[in-house]
Amino acid sequence: MLIGLLSDTHGSFDAPLRSFFSEVDQIWHAGDFGNIETAETIAAFKPLVGVYGNCDGHKVRLSYPLMQFFEVEQVKVLMTHIGGFPNHWDYAVLSSIKERRPDLFICGHSHILKVMQDKKFKMLCVNPGAAGNEGIHIVRTAVRFKIDAGKISDMEVWEKAR
Repeated sequence: MLIGLLSDTHGSFDAPLRSFFSEVDQIWHAGDFGNIETAETIAAFKPLVGVYGNCDGHKVRLSYPLMQFFEVEQVKVLMTHIGGFPNHWDYAVLSSIKERRPDLFICGHSHILKVMQDKKFKMLCVNPGAAGNEGIHIVRTAVRFKIDAGKISDMEVWEKAR
């Protein structure tokens, strides 16, 4: 399965992102859609799994949870918006990591693309950065990768100057 991963769109899902995600099977959004219309646009384009972010209003929060835990192709995934990174976990996230033992942890919020291995919890941690046009970032980023039979592979990064 080919997954498209993004976060912090803040109301933007434009042609360059659509092109990068044209072949994916699903899009995962790690929060801060910006508005429900952006979430609906993405969901109309490809099947969408998402969580709400700190900047999302009540309509997004009624449609998407704070945290998602699910399994795809034998990979356990934990996704939330504000999570941290190895050795710097948000307290609530750390509790969920310990309880659920995901293989893949996904978060957004920082607007900084980060892919790291957490050796203590034996999981891959991915923050796709920010795909939108608002925020502290200079370069918009998103990620796509394959998940097959318990393995994550072929990770590619999309970058576009703002």
